[in-house]
Amino acid sequence: MERFSRTRCFLGEEKFILLQKAMVTIVGLGAVGGYAAEGLARAGIGHLRLVDFDTIQPSNINRQILALESSIGQAKVEAARERIRLINPACQVEALQLFAAEETLNTILLPQPDILIDAIDSLNPKVQLLSGAYQRGITTFSSMGAALRTDPGKIRTGDIMTSNHCPLAKHVRNRLRRLGIERGIHCIYSTERVDFSYQGPEETGTVASPYEKRGRKRNVLGSLPTITGIFGLILANEVILRLTEERPLTP
Repeated sequence: MERFSRTRCFLGEEKFILLQKAMVTIVGLGAVGGYAAEGLARAGIGHLRLVDFDTIQPSNINRQILALESSIGQAKVEAARERIRLINPACQVEALQLFAAEETLNTILLPQPDILIDAIDSLNPKVQLLSGAYQRGITTFSSMGAALRTDPGKIRTGDIMTSNHCPLAKHVRNRLRRLGIERGIHCIYSTERVDFSYQGPEETGTVASPYEKRGRKRNVLGSLPTITGIFGLILANEVILRLTEERPLTP
């Protein structure tokens, strides 16, 4: 009872029970998704399905809450499961070390969660996941680009089709429209204008993920632990408010 006493005090018993009964799927446990999982676990969510194909690398330590000296080389989903067990042993955690793609969507999305959080940073898997969730009628909260940003005051939430000044959101919107999807996906994004400066693909020097060869190697964008963490915690906050009916989705 004491573990979540502050949450119960704030929400009331009936709404806290809604969190305990809820199932949330998070796809992507990096700089944004890790903090989203942290926020939901500490709020008392009863069931989390965590999906990420990757392992923790030294370069993750600057911004990912799961990345520690002791967790380097560990699957992100397993590190997250252990961390959540230490926060709330009663939380049911499914750890799926999967790459999000057409052939894995049923495994990721069935049984259907109450809410899906998309924290993928690769365009093709992101669009496949979002369209798959939309077609299945799953309420979805999606993270757009947090890299290179420095101003938390310019972070916004809303339907992806009304987002602006985010290059990733623009690409996702265009892809979704080609699939006949116009509205209905809630997202977090930044209106901060940034100059994109890419480094080459990152070489980890550690044991490769079994899914490493899927897709193209991504160029590296610099990021701060602060903004990416804020993105993840805002996602968790939006989900908590939605599950407890404190904040309905805006049309």
